[in-house]
Amino acid sequence: MSEHRRKQPQPQGGGRAAARRAAQQPSGRRAAPSQETVSASHSDSYEEETPYGGRAAARRAAQRGGRRRAPDAGGPGRGGPGGGRRGGGGGAEGPGRGGQPGKKRLIDYPRYGKYGWHRWVPSWKQTTALSIGFLGSVLAAGTIAYAVVQVPDDNKASKAENNVYYWDDGTQMVATGGEVNRQIIGIESIPKAMQWAVVSAENKSFYEDPGIDVMGMGRALFNMAMGGDTQGGSTITQQYVKNARLGDQSQTFSRKFKELFISMKVGTDMDKPEILAGYLNTSYYGRGASGIQAAARTYYGKDAKELNASECAFLASLLKGPTYYDPAGQTEIDPDATAAKNTARATERWSWILDEMVRDKRLDAAERAKYTSFPMPDPPKKNGELSGQVGYLVDLAKAYFVNNNERSTTAEQLATGGYEIHTTFNKKKVQQLQNAVEKVYDANIDPKKRPKTDTHVQFGGASVEPATGKIVAIYGGQDAVKHFTNNADQTGAQVGSTFKPYVLAAAMDRGVRDPQGDLDQGPDQRTPVSPDKTIYNGDNKLKIKNYDGSIWTNEEGKEWLQTNDGDESYGDIDLREAMRESANSPFVQLGMDVGIPVVRDYAIRAGLLESSLNKSDVPSFSIGISDPSAIRMAASYATFASSGKQRDPYSVTEVKKGGETVYQHDKPAKTAFSAAVADNVTDVLKTVVEDGTGKNARLEGREVAGKTGTTDGNKSAWFVGYTPQLSTAIDMYRMDDDANNKKREFLEMYGTGDQESIHGASFPSEIWHDYMAEALKNVPAKAFPKPEPIGGSWYGGGAASPTPTPSETPSETPSETPSETPSETPSSAPPSPSDTCEQIFGCGDNGGGNQGGDNGGGNQGGNQGGDNGGGNGGASSSPPATGADPGGQDGSGGFFGGSGG
Repeated sequence: MSEHRRKQPQPQGGGRAAARRAAQQPSGRRAAPSQETVSASHSDSYEEETPYGGRAAARRAAQRGGRRRAPDAGGPGRGGPGGGRRGGGGGAEGPGRGGQPGKKRLIDYPRYGKYGWHRWVPSWKQTTALSIGFLGSVLAAGTIAYAVVQVPDDNKASKAENNVYYWDDGTQMVATGGEVNRQIIGIESIPKAMQWAVVSAENKSFYEDPGIDVMGMGRALFNMAMGGDTQGGSTITQQYVKNARLGDQSQTFSRKFKELFISMKVGTDMDKPEILAGYLNTSYYGRGASGIQAAARTYYGKDAKELNASECAFLASLLKGPTYYDPAGQTEIDPDATAAKNTARATERWSWILDEMVRDKRLDAAERAKYTSFPMPDPPKKNGELSGQVGYLVDLAKAYFVNNNERSTTAEQLATGGYEIHTTFNKKKVQQLQNAVEKVYDANIDPKKRPKTDTHVQFGGASVEPATGKIVAIYGGQDAVKHFTNNADQTGAQVGSTFKPYVLAAAMDRGVRDPQGDLDQGPDQRTPVSPDKTIYNGDNKLKIKNYDGSIWTNEEGKEWLQTNDGDESYGDIDLREAMRESANSPFVQLGMDVGIPVVRDYAIRAGLLESSLNKSDVPSFSIGISDPSAIRMAASYATFASSGKQRDPYSVTEVKKGGETVYQHDKPAKTAFSAAVADNVTDVLKTVVEDGTGKNARLEGREVAGKTGTTDGNKSAWFVGYTPQLSTAIDMYRMDDDANNKKREFLEMYGTGDQESIHGASFPSEIWHDYMAEALKNVPAKAFPKPEPIGGSWYGGGAASPTPTPSETPSETPSETPSETPSETPSSAPPSPSDTCEQIFGCGDNGGGNQGGDNGGGNQGGNQGGDNGGGNGGASSSPPATGADPGGQDGSGGFFGGSGG
């Protein structure tokens, strides 16, 4: 019989009551059976007579006694001293069944009489007690916090301080004391429409709530605890407390608690109209305007009390974030905050607020019906301290700090002042760049003399250190208080042929796709190219093809004929020469052979922003239909100057507030591509300056690499170049970008500056030269690294590859011809060239390629060659030394065989 089935000793009489008393009696006091009554054998112990009440009653009594025993009290266990097989008084060693119960504890946890995981589950009484205790503690702590918290003086907390900007040498650039303006007005001077617009849009229960939104605060606190979004959960009262009563604008757990108790106190101590007036007087509306009175004057040139309901609805929409709702745009903060997008967002929210006011019975429907047109505000105005280039510099530094600081400091928080912003801008170089632009402008641009061609001429420029990424100088326009677009930033001006170095880098590093490659090695077999050994067709109006030789067509089925500047035809030309002459057709076809997505990737690797690149995979992508900024162009060329090390351009080194450093630049360089690739690009671009389109940029005694760029329609022109120490980009275009001009159309520059047309080789390269000569005057000359040999031969765009020598042909041709001909040709008799072309893809006048073409030869050759002769392979690598013909069959070839002339 198993151990856990042993019977308990039974009482000697007395029935059930006696059995119960015996079970309740502590084991230590229970009378032990005498030696005489103990049987000598185990079997005897089970033969005892059962007293009155039966065994069941005794068992129940014993079990009740066991439940009273404390878990840790000694009992008659197997290992307990004195514990025999039939019970007994156990000691402290461990509990035994039916042993002595322990003393009752004040807190029964782990729970008495429970075993396993049940011991650790609190009882409902314990759970209730803990909950009550926790809530009581929270209420007590809240009561104490509420009692001791002090409501800050709003006049001190909301007073704007100067933001001070410094040059790179530590000297002060400007203290923007006029950036934030505020005039406090009473609630009686704030239109009812403005009050209702804000309440309807932001806090419908404002007049009924106690100043806080408990559920909203709970969500906000939970999100912060979980590392999520820190915004949300704020009433108008809380927003007022944050704006006017808390100097600390950070979104932290502790600040949220502080805001909570101050809001409760403010909601109790202040009237609702007073709170609403405080909120409207301290909120930030953008353009440096804090408070409704400043906002009314900034956006509409009138006092707040003169605003109508439509204008009030717009100003209320700005409280959601002026960066994205100011119709003038805030692209210096976020490229997505364009004038067009901001106007659309503001219009939608303006209309929604008016509708909400009607729904809340705070605006008459008849009056709402009058407001059908968006109340466009006045153009922005800047104070005199930010005139000239300083305003552009401040905007650039402000945007960089807002977009890159780890504390998520917003533009609104920065506008409250008190920050010291240390920039990378070199005062001397900024002035030198401005002088270079003004010199060319004054000597050549005359709007009065040539109003049809010389009006709205714009220049932009940026200069970056390759070794650090520092933006040392920019030219944003003639005057920041008159011309609002920063021309050094993204303007929409296409970069033209200055984009070609990225195509070359991709071709040298990733390589061109080879449709004749070994299929076992995958469909993307590639051949890295050499700028000197790779030959492409440089003819004007070249028919562009896909890498596999098929003619490229757009969605309308139209082919692409690529023109060169001046309709120049260059014939077969290597890539170095094509870059030197700025021939378009070779690089357009090269981009197709590499793959437009790959070219885009290499431009991004070099440092261009993906958002600035054209999204279409069209042939013209490779010749600069994208519109990066001058800053990014200078920085991406700096990647070539630093042998492939890419550094994001930056304008702020450190920011302090109250003596504490709140931001410090620390971004390491990344390897965009190998030194061999970067140095070979540089070597090719040196050729452009030494003996090509960029000759105007030559600096005596210095090595210079650079590239000119001009776009279709002569609507923009660029020169981007660098030395080992400095990279600079200059752009020129015509566009009326006054704040009232909504179209922002680029205008042609034919005749501008009394020139037949404007090219990167003209005014942009002249400005670049004059600036760089001054900026590097006292800097020792430094040579570029000598490039390593890179890549192999390739013949593309219909360029004819050399014919193998007679001595090499016999060994390979016999073995190749039989194996390929049967699989490619329907019959043993070869068809005529014209028949084959027509049956497969069709041929051009000078035919020859698989695709034919007006300019001779398909990209990959034709089935039987063209009218002007078969060749080895249109876009194949040059014949290897063994004499193997990579283009297929010599002379006749397969589908990707010989190419016509």
